Amino acid sequence: MTPEGPLSRFALIKAVLGPIMRLMFRPRVEGAERIPGTGPVILAGNHLTFIDSMIMPLFCDRQVFFIGKDEYVTGKGLKGRLMAWFFTGCGMIPVDRDGGRGGVAALMTGRRVLEEGKVFSIYPEGTRSPDGRLYRGRTGIARLALMTGAPVVPFAIIGTDKIQPGGAGFPRPGRVTVRFGEAMEFSRYEGMDRDRYVLRAVTDSVMAEVMRLSGQEYVDMYATKAKEAA
Repeated sequence: MTPEGPLSRFALIKAVLGPIMRLMFRPRVEGAERIPGTGPVILAGNHLTFIDSMIMPLFCDRQVFFIGKDEYVTGKGLKGRLMAWFFTGCGMIPVDRDGGRGGVAALMTGRRVLEEGKVFSIYPEGTRSPDGRLYRGRTGIARLALMTGAPVVPFAIIGTDKIQPGGAGFPRPGRVTVRFGEAMEFSRYEGMDRDRYVLRAVTDSVMAEVMRLSGQEYVDMYATKAKEAA
């Protein structure tokens, strides 16, 4: 996949879908100027529903790359090809996250994107919130920041759980807010990407900013555990 291919497709998708999504969701975008205009950047935020990954990139000036399930691009026939064209054009990089090394593959993919000077988006919770609350972050976000030296811009998406409850079905019209915080840098921890206490401290500081931006109630447990207990 050449850099020009996804970029040109993204420009087309943004030109076509942008006005439609603005009409449907009346988005309020706050703090987008806090995303550095050049160089590697990690966007880290909350995850309420499937459409989060479609809305946030459309309202950023730079193209945003993110990890997605490979099943979105492996479908057969015309529908499968169209889905693959659309999702990869939006910046999705397919990774098999269900395998034993899925987490490592996602981490290495993010590292490659950042080393190319691009913007990489990640949901530190690791999965969608089961109930609208903000759950404990996985430390992959910290490892990525410390390995690459990229600044972390926290963000919050508000309202998508109302327009697409349960994460399925076609979203309905409603108001959505995308709010970006100040860039965070962790150069003081350079070379400490294997220290679990540092990783947890960095992750928790990012999640504290996401919580402040989103106004969500925080739950000090992993979202996957909450889903298993439900």
